[in-house]
Amino acid sequence: MQQRQKLEETGIRILEAVRTELYLSMRFMGPALASLGMVMDLSTASVGTDAAYIRFHPSFLMQLYLEHPRRLNRTYLHMILHCLLRHMFLTAHQEDTWLWDLSCDIAVEAMIDTMDYPPVFELVTDRRAAIYRQLEDAAGILSAQRIYRYLEAGDIPYRTLMAWEQEFHRDDHSFWMRMDDNAGDDTQDGIKPPSAPRQGPDSKNPEQDDHDSPSREPSPEQRQGGGTIKPDEDTWKKNAEKLKAELENAGSKASDKTGSLTRILSFEQRTQTDYRKFLERFRVIREEAAIDMDSFDYGFYNYGMELYGNMPLIEENEYREAKLVEELVIAIDTSASCQAQLVQRFLNETAAILFAGDQFFKKVNIHIVSCDDQVQSDTKITNTDEMRRYADGFALKGGYGTDFRPVFTYVEQLRRQKDLTNLRGLIYFTDGFGTYPKHPTDYDTAFLFPKDEECGDGDAPAWALKLFI
Repeated sequence: MQQRQKLEETGIRILEAVRTELYLSMRFMGPALASLGMVMDLSTASVGTDAAYIRFHPSFLMQLYLEHPRRLNRTYLHMILHCLLRHMFLTAHQEDTWLWDLSCDIAVEAMIDTMDYPPVFELVTDRRAAIYRQLEDAAGILSAQRIYRYLEAGDIPYRTLMAWEQEFHRDDHSFWMRMDDNAGDDTQDGIKPPSAPRQGPDSKNPEQDDHDSPSREPSPEQRQGGGTIKPDEDTWKKNAEKLKAELENAGSKASDKTGSLTRILSFEQRTQTDYRKFLERFRVIREEAAIDMDSFDYGFYNYGMELYGNMPLIEENEYREAKLVEELVIAIDTSASCQAQLVQRFLNETAAILFAGDQFFKKVNIHIVSCDDQVQSDTKITNTDEMRRYADGFALKGGYGTDFRPVFTYVEQLRRQKDLTNLRGLIYFTDGFGTYPKHPTDYDTAFLFPKDEECGDGDAPAWALKLFI
């Protein structure tokens, strides 16, 4: 038992040394680096994390620390990035967990390869550079989700995928599938996890006598969680948000060293908007021709029928007050960078909501404006049939550069001509790469971006809504 304790303490010393070296170069990673406890776990032959602890085999750590210390630094950062991007929490939702593991490893290794910090810097080999180019051409941004979708398509031979696994594998992902078990009181190889994160060999072990080793007051990191730490997705989500904000505040000087970290974090933190619910902000109240059953009084109706036989005292109202969308401008980016299939999906979703009839009046005034660097077309929609025909026959017009300003100038022209009299909002569907207007509008303006595509959303003006669908 004493030998096992010494092995665990040695492993923790090694991990603490690695963490310190990373922190001295990347202070912005401090909260994330301190969020994992450390515990020996002989169920693995290497090292891995369950988003609560770094679980290690001491022999593996000692050998790697002596022979390839930089690789151990990269492995530690590799695991931290898995946690920040919450890869382990998405594992259960993937059909092919092996491909998902490979996609996650490629994604974080690609990020580390763009960083320019001494503890983790390595020249990117020609082999890796070729793989990254292939994936970027196919998937665009190198996020785990985008890589996984490309690999799942089955266009890459299995032998190639096996070679990629050997190239990018760094940590044991088996803990991802047993996070719930590791978070409880179950033992691992007969050894119960520590009651708090072990941050070093000086932490007191309850099985030791006071004379065996010195003890110290536990640090705030050691106290976190009170008892056994549980994998907490919200904690890592907050860590990622804080990290992204700090990197953005640091500006371009920091981005030169952090590489693609800020870009990937921004991509992963996009929150999808419920498009149907979002349209509610453009509703107006007015009367429309329809039976208002809410104001219908069955008591008077039945009394009249009983008293006179066939003459109710009150009939149902033929008009009702409704709060629905009446007037709206939908602008569509038809530049060369905006994919036709994305625009078609957006139009189909808009048409489906219009057909449902629970968001729009039966008679509407919707202008669908196509624009690249100038307004290409304006289609006026007044009912569901016109919307259906437009969505079915849509074709991109233009294909040049993107300038958002002509649409806003055109909308002001429509307002002066009284074609728009009660405009509540403008929705601009785009990939975000273009010139934005500087001055705010007196109606709600929303730039809608496709959530799973690379976008220039960072340049959108602060006065406009920025949404992902």
